[in-house]
Parts: sequence; C-alpha cells; structure tokens
Amino acid sequence: MGPARRRHSLAVRIGDVVVGGGAPIVVQSMTNTDTADVAATVAQVTALARAGSELVRITVDREDAARAVPHIRERLDADGVGVPLVGDFHYIGHKLLTQNPACAEALAKYRINPGNVGFREKKDRQFATMIEVALKYQRPVRIGVNWGSLDQELLAQLMDANAKRPTPVSAAEVMHEALVQSALGSAERAEELGMAGDRIILSCKVSDVQALIAVYSALAARCSYALHLGLTEAGMGSKGIVASTAGMAILLQQGIGDTIRVSLTPEPGGDRTQEVLVAQQMLQVMGLRSFFPLVTACPGCGRTTSTFFQQLAGEIQDYIRARMPEWARQYRGVETMSVAVMGCIVNGPGESKHADIGISLPGTGEEPAAPVFVDGKKTVTLRGNTIAEDFQAILEGYVRARYPARDGDDAPPPRLAAAGE
Repeated sequence: MGPARRRHSLAVRIGDVVVGGGAPIVVQSMTNTDTADVAATVAQVTALARAGSELVRITVDREDAARAVPHIRERLDADGVGVPLVGDFHYIGHKLLTQNPACAEALAKYRINPGNVGFREKKDRQFATMIEVALKYQRPVRIGVNWGSLDQELLAQLMDANAKRPTPVSAAEVMHEALVQSALGSAERAEELGMAGDRIILSCKVSDVQALIAVYSALAARCSYALHLGLTEAGMGSKGIVASTAGMAILLQQGIGDTIRVSLTPEPGGDRTQEVLVAQQMLQVMGLRSFFPLVTACPGCGRTTSTFFQQLAGEIQDYIRARMPEWARQYRGVETMSVAVMGCIVNGPGESKHADIGISLPGTGEEPAAPVFVDGKKTVTLRGNTIAEDFQAILEGYVRARYPARDGDDAPPPRLAAAGE
C-alpha cells in the first residue's frame, strides 16, 4: 500500500520553488550562523543548498543581520547558488523590514510568529505592517505558530472558556486548539489585509510527537493553506532523527504536509547538512520523492563476522555515493535506482532479486563467491580479489543501459547534481 493521496492545498510560489498544490514535498533547512557574518552564512547556505535544501531560512533578528541579507543574496547569486532565502523574524520584524528595504527585497519569503509579533494593542498594527511589506514586494509569508511562544492572551481565553464547560477537556487539548486558532486567525487577518491564500503557508510547531500529530491533523481538516511540518526542537543524534521521523511520517502518510524540516541539534562540530539528508531519506523511503539510489544493505550477523563483507559493502556504497553527481548530470531517473548489498545466502539472493541490481556477498564460512542479480535475474557470479571493482563495472553498465542520457537542455535539479558531495 502506497502513501495516502495528498491533501488538497493551495500552491505557493517561493522564487522558483512551489510549495503545496500537489507539488513534490519541499525540503528546507535553517542556518545557525550569525547572519551578520556574511561569509559564514554564505558558506552554510551553500552547503545546505548543495546537500539538497530547496529553501533555506536565515535569522533576521537585528539591524546588522538585516543589512547583511542583500550582501548574502548577492554572494550566493555570484556563486550560482539560487536557493530562495526565507527571513525568520521575531519581535521587531516590522521595523527591520520597513527600515531595510534591500533586505525585504532580497528575501523570497518572510516567517512571522504571531506569538511575538507584538503584544496587546501593538500586535495587530505590527502584524499588519509585515503583511503590507510582503504585499509591496509580492512575497509570500509563513505564519509560524510555536508552542514555546504562543499568544498567552488567546491561550488564557481558551483556558477560561474550557473551565466553564460542563465537561472540560485536558489542558493539552486546549493548548492544541490555541495553536490552531492562532494560525487560522492570523491567516484570516492576513487575507483581510489583502494577502491571497496562495501566498500563505501555515505551521504549528511543537516538540512533542503526539502533539505534532494532533495539531496538524486538526489544522489540515480546517483549512486549505499549504502546511510546513516539523518539530520545533527534535533533539540531538538518533533521538532527533527518530522523533522527527515518527511524527512527520504519520502525517505524511495521511497526505498532510507540503514542506518539511528536520530540526536536529548538531553534535559539537557536527555537519548542519545532516538535517537535509534525514529529510530526504524520510521522503524517499516513504516513496514520496527520489533523491539518490537507495541501497539496501545487510546489517550483519553471526553469519557475516568476517571483515570481508563489511569492507566490501562499504566500498560499494561509497562508490555509489561518489558516482551519483556524475550519474545525475548524465542520466535521467538514476536517482530512482535501487541497489542491494547483502551479506550471506539467507536473505542475500532474495533481497538482490527485489532490487534493480544487487549482489549477495559471501558470509562467514561460505565460498568466496558473490552472485549478481540484475532486474531480478542472476547474471553472473563474481569470485576472487576484485569483486568490488567487478561489481562497480556492472553498475556502470547498468546505469548506461537503463537510464536515458540527458541532452544539453536537460540539466538535473541542483539537489541531484550535488547528491553525494
């Protein structure tokens, strides 16, 4: 059974990227550099874009950052990095946008948090100012509600109303409703100010998996706006990966979500691009998009205790990763290829038959022979000390024969050309 049919949503154009309206689910990320540091921010945006991030959000929190934005855009354009930049605004976004028109123009989208755009009598006026700037420069907005900065007045009103009900619901349910109402109410106000529905993306970010599922399920049922999915803080390492996948995969399987971000806390000195790779892998293993050849690899067991299997499997996977940029430039559809690298005769032949091309490596105590399967049929058995090199040659031949060559006007998307770098 495949993924559920995508929920119908309005299509929002952000530069050359389309979010919603049935377009492929968009992967995005966010820098963690000081935006005022132009060189560092350009370097990280470039790395994220080359890893496959189709939108990159940057913090615009003060004058120095706002003044740096047009220079960042200029440097990226000069380097051939066309990824749209999204400005992340909190508290004083209305001032930064109105006082820095070059910043407003350089950004492809503005993120507005209705929980801290202003307080009491200033809230509506400052929110309206940001929408007016977006209208002036014809920029879409993401109205991003966050449970860590939720409108406390709205939450208090809903809590009071809940206390008066004959059968009150839980505080968590009230919180969920406050998030949804904040997003929908802000979107309604933006439309009253002249912002079209196909220029609005909504998000209701939380850090709890069950809350994420509940909130987005309710939000999706009550609007047709494009939706951005993600946990506010997923966490570090395997916890962050598991939490993000557990929550978003359920929603994506239900057809909910038009763009996603995996908000991982990097390990000390870690690579920010990991969050892009995780998002891509999530979409690909769910059958929603294809970014690079999927490799099914045996985890190893008592039958594969020799280092022969481990080294050979590593060599083959590294080869595929290294070759992907060139394959993507030369051939259409190669990112959909499935490859199996298996470790013994138990599941090896069967898994290899299910893949487009697969190899079943010898396990501990087995004859040093490796049958190769192409499109479900055994074609050859490799032996000797050159199994890895021989299989790589078979892979090259398979790619050339299976996937049509690109012509001069058929350039691959940057995410494919850069895959594996």
